[in-house]
Amino acid sequence: MNGSATQRTIDAIWRIESAKLIAGLTRMVRDVGLAEDLAQDALVIALERWPVSGIPDNPGAWLMTTAKRRAIDFIRRSKVREQKYEEFGRGNEMYTEDDIAMAMDGEVGDDLLRLIFTTCHPALSQEARVTLTLRLLGGLTTDEIAHAFLIAESTIAQRIVRAKRTLSSMRVAFEVPAGEELKERLSTVLEVIYLMFNEGYTATSGGSWIRPLLCQEALRLGRVLAEIAPGEPEVHGLVALMEIQSSRFKTRVSAGGEPILLMDQNRALWDQLLIRRGLAALERAQKLGRPLGPYALQAAIAACHAKARTAAETDWARIAALYEALSRVMPSPVVELNRAVAIAMAFGPAFGLQIVDELTAVPSLKDYHLLPSVRGDLLAKLGRSGEARGEFERAASLTRNVRERELMLKRAEECASDRHVD
Repeated sequence: MNGSATQRTIDAIWRIESAKLIAGLTRMVRDVGLAEDLAQDALVIALERWPVSGIPDNPGAWLMTTAKRRAIDFIRRSKVREQKYEEFGRGNEMYTEDDIAMAMDGEVGDDLLRLIFTTCHPALSQEARVTLTLRLLGGLTTDEIAHAFLIAESTIAQRIVRAKRTLSSMRVAFEVPAGEELKERLSTVLEVIYLMFNEGYTATSGGSWIRPLLCQEALRLGRVLAEIAPGEPEVHGLVALMEIQSSRFKTRVSAGGEPILLMDQNRALWDQLLIRRGLAALERAQKLGRPLGPYALQAAIAACHAKARTAAETDWARIAALYEALSRVMPSPVVELNRAVAIAMAFGPAFGLQIVDELTAVPSLKDYHLLPSVRGDLLAKLGRSGEARGEFERAASLTRNVRERELMLKRAEECASDRHVD
């Protein structure tokens, strides 16, 4: 394996293992900022050694072992050592660093879930909670998080630094809260899991259209939440949404990695087990008897697609109505853009284009690549190929995902060909 291939492999391993690493270390040192630093130290050691010695058979375990050693070294050199000896060694006559390692390997519950609730502590602003959790659990870079929120990367970086400093100074407990505190922090946790899933479902940057492992982790965390908060309809709604969306993974990319849009996917290959699980979760949300929230409404939209045997059978009028309901409970220009697509499919592209044209004046969508992408699609359907080509080219210039850029440029070329024929 050459140097660049090794680097890519290490990057992929880090994406998969970093959250588990940070969660386990946080349980050990009780400081998320320090835990991330220790995890990064392990990564640096891997970057130095693996290109020479080769990547170990179990790289995650190697990283965890290395990080634990760094943590134990830190405990030896700090006051944390005495605190840990008292915590882990209560009732023991003798205690050693080996005992710490054994305690780290014991039954501790779901560290990743504990980490989510730690980073979603009410001492942090909602923006900081989401940002820090995406950073530590989603493994997203500051640039990727900034793109997801459509704000400056420097703002995201500052949020992360301030959030870690606040959690450290307050010595926030590393635990899953109970009772009213659980409900208070649940909405932010759901938002974090939702954004994690979205980043995996359509990656904001890089050479891959999707990151299935990130989606799988978000879905796993959602299922755990549903177990500990069974009376919360939005938890079931989010799980339903992720189950149904995950059912399409096999059909979202070609063998060569090129994106396949929803209307072009082979629905016979959609995972029916995941669809059934999703529909069951949506039913659980509905049976709780409360008005559907944002996640349950999005799950209902996904269910419309899942139930349609062919693209032509999709109930776009119902989807448009559901987006209308979604816009009332969660007003957003992105929701309005999706509503425009549904209206265009239900009643014709001219009606959708009217809404999209109004959205071009919204500041937060100025650099949002899907706005020109949708506009280009509607213009193409109206036979305005020259204008459509320009919109697809603009969409290609705005996206940071290589596969998506290729798709937009391909659409632009098709418009050029159509115009030439005309």
